[in-house]
Amino acid sequence: MRTIRAAIKIVLFVGSTLGLYWSWYILRVLMPDKVRWRQRIFGAWTWSFVSISNMRIEVIGNPPQPPFFLVTNHLSYTDIPAIRNAAKGIFVAKAEVETWPVAGRICRDMGTIFIDRSNRRDIPRAGELIVERLDMGEGVVVFPEGKATNGDDVDPFNSSFLEFAAQGDIPVSYASITYTTPEGETPANQAACWWEDISFFAHLWRLFKVSEYTATITFGEEPVMNPDRKLLAAELRQRVAETFVPVK
Repeated sequence: MRTIRAAIKIVLFVGSTLGLYWSWYILRVLMPDKVRWRQRIFGAWTWSFVSISNMRIEVIGNPPQPPFFLVTNHLSYTDIPAIRNAAKGIFVAKAEVETWPVAGRICRDMGTIFIDRSNRRDIPRAGELIVERLDMGEGVVVFPEGKATNGDDVDPFNSSFLEFAAQGDIPVSYASITYTTPEGETPANQAACWWEDISFFAHLWRLFKVSEYTATITFGEEPVMNPDRKLLAAELRQRVAETFVPVK
């Protein structure tokens, strides 16, 4: 039963992803507001992933309204559809994602900002793009831990991701995300969190075998500002950690 369930979900996921992307690609030339069209397609894709994977989303607090700059802990690719369904924004991702076959092209066309974490000179470029998106009225979400974790704790935040926010006096909103699965299912730290050295589709197959799972997103009350990027990173990490519930 679990195998059949996963197979059906895989077919639906691939079909919805390619179908929505081609809808965007073909009709974008006819749309006067291409940014809004991209936002609608991206929102439709994240909603479809949530529905197909049978993700339940519990939101605590008030999500920020665009334009916003939001930081959160990072556990998996599932963070993206979960957060996007609560707060309308685009995401900052590691540069390696852009090289992924098919997925990299789709992510780029859906407004993802890529950053080469191994090249410090690339961070100012990404910061400029983030500011441009904020000026366009979009929300931007970044994972300052720099990588997905197993959900035991919140790793230190990389302050270089926040340099432009510190220098530009940009308010930084924050949230924590965690996952749970029903009793008897694969534990959430394996089913939802993608931290092991396995491929995307191998993990997706594991996730799709689960009957359902819950993403709980807790949004902070007030944005944080600090002209010192290291102090800003430390305070944001502390606030996220205070509401974070370890994944079991």
